[in-house]
Amino acid sequence: MPIEENMYKRVELTALGGPEVLRIVTEASLPEPAPGQVRVRVLSAGTGFTDTIIRQGQYPGVKDKPPFTLGYDWFGVVDRLGEGVSSVELGQCVADMPVIGGYSQYLCVAADQLVAAPSGLDPAEAVCMILSYTTAYQMLTREVHLQRGQRCLVHAAGGAVGSALLELGALLGLEMIGTGSQAKKALIEGFGAQFIDYRNESVSERVAQLAPGGVDAVFDTLGGQSWSVSYHCLRKGGRLVAFGALQLTTGQETVPQLLLGFSKLLLLWRLLPDGKSSSFYNIQTRRKRYPNDFKEDLAALFQLLADGKLHPAIAECASLDDIVEIHRRLDSGDIAGKVVLDCTR
Repeated sequence: MPIEENMYKRVELTALGGPEVLRIVTEASLPEPAPGQVRVRVLSAGTGFTDTIIRQGQYPGVKDKPPFTLGYDWFGVVDRLGEGVSSVELGQCVADMPVIGGYSQYLCVAADQLVAAPSGLDPAEAVCMILSYTTAYQMLTREVHLQRGQRCLVHAAGGAVGSALLELGALLGLEMIGTGSQAKKALIEGFGAQFIDYRNESVSERVAQLAPGGVDAVFDTLGGQSWSVSYHCLRKGGRLVAFGALQLTTGQETVPQLLLGFSKLLLLWRLLPDGKSSSFYNIQTRRKRYPNDFKEDLAALFQLLADGKLHPAIAECASLDDIVEIHRRLDSGDIAGKVVLDCTR
């Protein structure tokens, strides 16, 4: 909680770099909403790989220069209304995905950006719905068209988006296969998926055993080299959806290798008469193009959560004061599920 009345904490990115560039800032007074804005008391903020690449200066969608507040998504309660706002009410639960700004106890945001949520949701579970589950839901329902019983391969299945794909896929009646490390085997299998140990097994050989003839869809956040393997795991008529380049930031892939991957993904493979297809998904690009889809999909996920049909994998609930250590762990890739910031602490 704020140290004194009207004071609040936020996490500031002081420079581009490693976790050590993050610091806690205590503000002496609460922000005031401008006309058309509301002030929100943030209950929870998500953390994840995307925050780390923003911290490193490698996220193409962020042009802001430090210092600024990090934090891709948040869930909170409307605390104060700005002039002219009638679309939300005081005390209403709301959420947004601003890309930066979420690691804060209070913030001001345009009212028309907000997505309303049912009351009574657990804030830690609710914030998982915003970036992680909406990414998974849109890829499963808007990027591909799948029928019950079809098979999907999910890379990095023990992470926040990967585990969301597994749970939502099972809810849709799909057969899921997930790659991950041995440390994340129990989590992956806990969602009913078949596990592939990518460090000690050949992914393509194991997919051939588990899905003779190939899978119907692959969701791959790893990068260009992995996309080539994933494409060959598809059956005729299957679709590869790439949505990240994790191995570039970890040093396992170079920029030229990634660019070659993009040329295959978006051009060369589309020229092949093999019946397969490929695309790249980015949640922010899609939100800008189809803002109503984002609001509808997130609202649907909030309702599924309220109905008890979703149980996101939360590795830990930490405080804003723990942010440097949390980012060290995010960099190491050893987190199973999602670490959520409890912004009330």
